[in-house]
Amino acid sequence: MEIARAAAALFVRQGLRATRAEDIAQAAGIAPRTFYRYFASKEEAVTPLYAAGAQLWTQAVREAPPALTVPEALRHAVHQTLTPGAAVSASSWEWVRTLIRLADASPALRKVWAEVCQSSEKTLAEILAERSPVSRGRTDSADPESGDNVARPPVIPPRLHFAAAVAGAAVRVAVESWSTTTSPPAGPTGPAALALQNLEALGEFEWGEE
Repeated sequence: MEIARAAAALFVRQGLRATRAEDIAQAAGIAPRTFYRYFASKEEAVTPLYAAGAQLWTQAVREAPPALTVPEALRHAVHQTLTPGAAVSASSWEWVRTLIRLADASPALRKVWAEVCQSSEKTLAEILAERSPVSRGRTDSADPESGDNVARPPVIPPRLHFAAAVAGAAVRVAVESWSTTTSPPAGPTGPAALALQNLEALGEFEWGEE
């Protein structure tokens, strides 16, 4: 994560184009060869930061009270992770704004951002399956070699993959839309408010609940 923070600081301070992988390595206190042991490019260096934000969101959905419906759990997670000060400080949100703007301007960085979002959707689909009354729990089945019962994850139906993609898009578009503005991270035009509006606009969307 130290390498990711060093890369983000340089990207924010001097721009993506002016920053070399060697600059990131020097700022992180490592050798260039060590940098390339972990990352194939300077853009990939901020992957852990993108991923950490996505993980905060999905984990908040997982830890939402079990009694909440899926829409309620999603709104709960938005409040927990996109409200400045709840999980990310207001100053850190300004870093988020810059990194998302850089991703919009750089195809290589945009690819990193897109891959993180796609991975987050997959994780969210698994979480929705865990919360589903039909899919909840793990299914025991016999291992073909040993014959022992093995706990296997539930099969995730396509509707839950779709629901995860919709929920992920609602949050992603909110953050991306906010990043194009100069609005503060809190208040009616902040990422949390925009994400809640996006979720509300889905109306009677079927979240896969029976």
